[in-house]
Amino acid sequence: MSTTLAPMTPSPQPNWAAPRAAGPVRATVRIPGSKSATNRAIILAALADGPSSIEQALDARDTRLMVDALRALGTGITVSEPSVVGNVRISVQPAPLAGPAAIDVGLAGTVMRFVPPLAALASGSIAFDGDEGARARPMATMLDALRALGVHVDGADRLPFVIQGTGSIPGKEVTIDASASSQFVSALLLAAARFDHGLTIHHIGERVPSQPHIDMTIAMLAEHGVTVQTPDTVTWQVARQRIVPVNRTIEPDLSNAAPFLAAALVTRGKVTIPDWPAQTTQAGDALRDLLASMGAVVAHDAHGLTVSMHDDIRGIDADLSDVGELAPTLAALATLATTASRFRGIAHLRGHETDRLAALAHEINHLGGDVSETEDGLHIRPADLHPGHFSTYSDHRMATAGAVIGLRIPGVQVEDIDTTSKTLPHFASRWEALVSGSATP
Repeated sequence: MSTTLAPMTPSPQPNWAAPRAAGPVRATVRIPGSKSATNRAIILAALADGPSSIEQALDARDTRLMVDALRALGTGITVSEPSVVGNVRISVQPAPLAGPAAIDVGLAGTVMRFVPPLAALASGSIAFDGDEGARARPMATMLDALRALGVHVDGADRLPFVIQGTGSIPGKEVTIDASASSQFVSALLLAAARFDHGLTIHHIGERVPSQPHIDMTIAMLAEHGVTVQTPDTVTWQVARQRIVPVNRTIEPDLSNAAPFLAAALVTRGKVTIPDWPAQTTQAGDALRDLLASMGAVVAHDAHGLTVSMHDDIRGIDADLSDVGELAPTLAALATLATTASRFRGIAHLRGHETDRLAALAHEINHLGGDVSETEDGLHIRPADLHPGHFSTYSDHRMATAGAVIGLRIPGVQVEDIDTTSKTLPHFASRWEALVSGSATP
């Protein structure tokens, strides 16, 4: 199966020469806070009935867009100066949500999907729009759900659209097909305790992808005193209840650790990520088993998570339905492996920042690779790669995948490396320091 990639506006930035590693990479890399947890924390703090603080929050484009969106709706938010790692302290003072307002979602799925239910709880007209690529991302499930709950939405089934908020949502019950994204379930769960009659969500259709992200939402709601009942795997129930304020600390973003850990495999080196949690709902924790299956030695102790490599990278056959965000890094590793890989359960990646399956196949094959799309994933076979241009389609994970391949293949020119600022600011300088060994990123 193949897909024709939609043309993107050419980047004004010069191509970035991905540095080739001259030897084994050995480093300790501190990763800033989780984007997924940070944006959920901001939403819940805005809906709580008292002030909250969020420590070690990520400072990146996606989180700044979320802060700006909630400020536009009337929430009081102050953000500290970022630390060297890229974390900030966010203080949130809830206030009645109100428009009129214009929300720029950028290319952030959490903003375009989590904020509309809050806009419906506001009073006034709330307009949503975003980047060119955001206008192609699936939104019908969310907008149809809001309409079914009595919310007036002007527009079709994608950006741009306008929500005419009345200050409340009756709630009660809604049936959705969330097989395109778990964010549709999380978005409704985050706001459901503020609906007049709470909410019961029924999912119909194929399996909801990225279940760990729903688990994260439910766990964070519980920390705010909100109970979510799950009578079965496709039903979630939230009664109207208080959302208590919480002062929390955000974990490092484990998915953003993926390319740095991958560097250990590609160069037969050793990379440690400090503060890797002992228990977490983050999808990135699956890296421990996935990288081990590709031949890495993985150790988790008081120092963090350490990945080292002594042999060739092995191809794997893996169902990534719960951890699709790791697919670009794993695809880069599979491209450099000695045996073939199959990645399954990730058809939903066609609706991300770009069609990630088509993009990965096209760009790796452009470098001489041997990748084919399947109905729900990728089949990657060993091949001799050569120098070339690696397009990113304004997708941060495409950019980091190109960087991983460039560790071994000289002359890989990655387009618009600054697209990584979506979730990991200053990636290029962190990566160059990692490869050169001149500093600990």
